[in-house]
Amino acid sequence: MIQSAASPLSPRDARRIERYAALAEASRFLHPVQQALLHRRGWLKMLAPRASGGAELPLPQVVRLEEAVAGVDGSMAWVLTLCAGAGWFAGFLPPDLARGIIGTHRVCLGGSGAPTGHAEQDGDGWRITGSWDYASGAPMATHFTLNAVLRANGQPLLDEHGAPRIRAFLVPAAQVQIVPSWRSIGMRASASHSYRIDNQWVDQRHGFTISPAAATADGPLYRYPFYSLAFVTLAANVAGMAGHFLRLAPPCMGRRRHAVKNLPLLDVPEVAALLRDKEEALATARAHFYAELDRSWTLVASGTRLAPDDALSVQTASLALVAASRAAVDELYPYCGLYAAHEDSTINRVWRDFHTASQHTLLLP
Repeated sequence: MIQSAASPLSPRDARRIERYAALAEASRFLHPVQQALLHRRGWLKMLAPRASGGAELPLPQVVRLEEAVAGVDGSMAWVLTLCAGAGWFAGFLPPDLARGIIGTHRVCLGGSGAPTGHAEQDGDGWRITGSWDYASGAPMATHFTLNAVLRANGQPLLDEHGAPRIRAFLVPAAQVQIVPSWRSIGMRASASHSYRIDNQWVDQRHGFTISPAAATADGPLYRYPFYSLAFVTLAANVAGMAGHFLRLAPPCMGRRRHAVKNLPLLDVPEVAALLRDKEEALATARAHFYAELDRSWTLVASGTRLAPDDALSVQTASLALVAASRAAVDELYPYCGLYAAHEDSTINRVWRDFHTASQHTLLLP
């Protein structure tokens, strides 16, 4: 209904993910079988450069896979998306360093984009201190990425506009302390915990700049703008969860009767029309979203720089998909009955995951 017939996720993998989703939520992290699948399929390396041992898949293929996984288990899709997204940063590291990191056994990169720490200049490197929130997949991370304010002699280093300079870093997990803090109503198995670093030194080569001009890997993936990549991957997750909800809603509605009209709920014309309208609206927004994603990717793959208007079109289509997803879930939920409010039901887990994931700051209307 929402996903195309040619799903990038095999039925066997989908069944395996689904089978362990409830157990993963109960334990508050991905089930070992789900973790093994992420590694076996190489999904956590799908955005890393081929030269460093990654798959370097075309972005539209990656986004469709992320949506398909989100259509089965939101937490697993979120870990996949955020950790594979951090693997994309390998395209901005020195190539030999990137090869060593991506070649790590069961490599998984997690992290946070907020500049809530500082990096003090120390010889040929930086001494990092700070704390960061929302590192999805933290328990399985082998490395953490972060943004930090640069300092020298205790004072912030300033850019040409007089603002503090901020730099991205990649730090081995051995230098990081995970702080269990993830207590959300949904996405429980994403284990998006906080983490801290206390006065740990890293070589300057572990710092990097996220910009097409600073890419160390060839290929269109590393010329695609960071924020455009973030918009499409996050929106696809939200759409996948909304599609999952829409597949679960009709059976819930089918067990209910309208109290006033004394008809099966799905036989009430207004209710049937609402369901049809939300399905069609989401399908239309999804089609437009993928048309914009595919168009933007074709431009970048051909060597064309994505112009500001093109990047804005990608952002607009992403937010329109999120808006259609929100409208579908929020307007249909009241018709799904108390079963949908039961914490142990699948539709309730999907509803909670959806409303947690869609709180991401980039997805604000």
